[in-house]
Amino acid sequence: LTPIPSLLRPHCPASDRIRMWTPVYPRATPSDGHTLDETERERVKDTMLHAWEEDTRTMYGSGLLMWHCFCDEKRVPERERAPAGQSLLSAFVAHMATAYSGKTISSYLSGIRAWHILHSVPWALEKNEMDTMLRAASKLTPNTSKMKQWLPYTPEFIVEVGKHLNPEDPLDAAVFACLTSCFYASARLGEFTVPTIDKFRPGTHVTTRNLSYDQDRNGFKVTVLHLPSTKAAPSEGKDIFWATQSGGSDPTAALQNHLLVNQPPDASHLFAYRVKNARRPLTKMKFLERVGKAARAAGLEPLQGHGIQIGSTLEYLLCGMPFDVMKAKGRWAGDSFLLYLRKHAIVIAPYIQAAPVVHDAFI
Repeated sequence: LTPIPSLLRPHCPASDRIRMWTPVYPRATPSDGHTLDETERERVKDTMLHAWEEDTRTMYGSGLLMWHCFCDEKRVPERERAPAGQSLLSAFVAHMATAYSGKTISSYLSGIRAWHILHSVPWALEKNEMDTMLRAASKLTPNTSKMKQWLPYTPEFIVEVGKHLNPEDPLDAAVFACLTSCFYASARLGEFTVPTIDKFRPGTHVTTRNLSYDQDRNGFKVTVLHLPSTKAAPSEGKDIFWATQSGGSDPTAALQNHLLVNQPPDASHLFAYRVKNARRPLTKMKFLERVGKAARAAGLEPLQGHGIQIGSTLEYLLCGMPFDVMKAKGRWAGDSFLLYLRKHAIVIAPYIQAAPVVHDAFI
């Protein structure tokens, strides 16, 4: 994917393309008659850019690259690339069908739309036609482009991994605390780790000061962690929580061990670990690398990070947690978490017996 060189599309990271790549489109006079100067227009774009997370902007940037390479190949003039016409967009989707997954194609299309919006270019799309095209693209997704199912983490898997992590080693202590806490909090791994060492920000990532403890009227204790920023609540964040568990996957014991070994300061990353005389925030890559190595040492197949939340969902449902409670705990706005379920029959089994033991026990 190499676009034809253009001053409109300077070389930059994928996450910056929707901002840095500019369309050729005559600026219309605002309906209110007030024309903004260049500085004000740039400030509007910089502000609007925060509507999308960096990961989302990176995906959108990939779609924008695909779009311009497609237009280059078809010799589409710059003025016809924005605003993009319905027939050209449909041809773009058809061009990618059978080569990319339907979800990827949909994300790429969203990237082109975001590019239009950011640069105040009208976006006119015939929704019914495009929905039909995207459904067709999903059905034509080749097997090579289909992501294999994420396997869920389980308490048994975590215990076996823990046997090959040294609780006195700073990195191992941080990794195991992160793994167990993330699992029983039903959190996303990206919420507990940082993308890269230099990307840690106290106002965005979890710190030691975000940790607290609480209990209900019956004396049941919980650990509470405030996430300063989440995808659904980027400014106010969310509280997540977990409780002490029995056995070798207990998150309370793992976290206390990590805090004792690494002693991260209040303003540092919660899972920061000692490296010589400094502390280093735990990155997602370092976490997966260390857990993968421990899994292989235990004779197990390493799992993807997304499998932590999937496994947590499955574990709590197998323990009889009602679906609506699990939905609230996992912070799902819709029912998308049902797509992550494995062993559906086992989860549903107690509810469909002649004597619904789960309901009786709960009541």
